Amino acid sequence: MSERNKIMLRGNDAVIYGALLAGCDCFFGYPITPANEIAHSGAALFPMLGRVFLQAESELAAINMVLGASAAGRRAITASSGLGISLKQEGISYIATMELPAVIVDIMRGGPGLGNLGPEQGDYNQVVKGGGHGNYKCIVLAPNSPQEMCSLTMKAFELADNYRTPVYVLSDALIGQMIESVLLPDPVDKKPIPDWAIAGTAEYRKNYITSIYLDYDDLERLNLKLQEKYELIRRNEQLCESYMTDDADTVIICYGIVSRIAKSAVNLLREKGHKAGLLRPMTLFPFPSTEIQRLEKKISSFLCIELSNGQMLDDIKLSMESDIPLHFYSRMGGNLPNEQDIINKYLSVHGKTNG
Repeated sequence: MSERNKIMLRGNDAVIYGALLAGCDCFFGYPITPANEIAHSGAALFPMLGRVFLQAESELAAINMVLGASAAGRRAITASSGLGISLKQEGISYIATMELPAVIVDIMRGGPGLGNLGPEQGDYNQVVKGGGHGNYKCIVLAPNSPQEMCSLTMKAFELADNYRTPVYVLSDALIGQMIESVLLPDPVDKKPIPDWAIAGTAEYRKNYITSIYLDYDDLERLNLKLQEKYELIRRNEQLCESYMTDDADTVIICYGIVSRIAKSAVNLLREKGHKAGLLRPMTLFPFPSTEIQRLEKKISSFLCIELSNGQMLDDIKLSMESDIPLHFYSRMGGNLPNEQDIINKYLSVHGKTNG
């Protein structure tokens, strides 16, 4: 990478740069705020570089176009927000069953229902826990900056190819609209069509991809194979950022836009002599359980902060092996906590009301 490759980008636009640098061949999507800039940039840049951009007639159509392109051996991406992601769930289940690589970007907005356009994290269960029918999982990456919107989109394609599975880039309305300096990574080498694909030539005619297994034993074997793959992902792909945790007494756990606010709060607490730390999950599946288990041996408590009703809280509980206190604070509806909110919650955990 060179400093010459540094440009100002909105988080949503950075997704498209990351996809193109990763060798993505196709974008299929349908408009929805606050993810629209992803499609806007895709419409401008994909055709310019000889790639395919198509605005589908619906979210259902878009995810099934991704399925078809991936089955043909092409790198494909789609992007939406909570409502559109809900509509894509059946197709995502098919993609997982067929073991096809694909990248899905979710720019979370307020919910449930039609909700609003504010930042929220209420899509966690839908995305991290599978969302659609059946016993499947998706890898989920959680950026907290335009830089990571680019770099983690590139990583999403790498993981999707390595494990032949759908991968989410899960962000929020504020990160998607944020404009910051982004250092563009070097592009990856163009990859050949994989040998398992259905590419429409005699060479690939022997291949067969399906999501229908009418024999009970066949379907069970597929499910067991998928669970083995997910366990391999759990062991090998946990990713997180630890900040000032070496001597911390309480570690704050949060992701996305909340982690940026919490990092500032940790700095302010440290200035006043409080030993706060921060753990930021960068993969939500696989969840960074190993780091949580390492930290809980040396701290007094965790504090989980979310823009949801405690959906990530359950994964923290499942990761913990001890009975140290796990505290919780959240905002919803598009509201964000500020630094002082987080400081006040930290102090209340320690039985204090001021710094």
